[in-house]
Amino acid sequence: MYKLIFLLFLAMSTFAQSETIKIKVGEQGADSQAIELPKRAQSKNAVQAAFGEPESKTEPKGQPPINSWVYPEFVVYFESDHVIHSVRKHQSTNKIPSP
Repeated sequence: MYKLIFLLFLAMSTFAQSETIKIKVGEQGADSQAIELPKRAQSKNAVQAAFGEPESKTEPKGQPPINSWVYPEFVVYFESDHVIHSVRKHQSTNKIPSP
């Protein structure tokens, strides 16, 4: 009797399936497309004109010189005077309840 139950359970478990959903980090979040980012090859002047003064700037390092500007929702990386990459910051949705 126990063997029959075990075999039935084993047979049923082989029919169970799972699905893996892969979402790229840049596409996660409901409003991920709502944030406009600086485009590759834009100048520092164009970025500042479009997005305003950054929260902070890093000093250029290396050769060619690479530096970054930090904005509230993204970071812009420059090589010399032009954008090489813009990255969205993680925006936490966890809300800590008030006591």
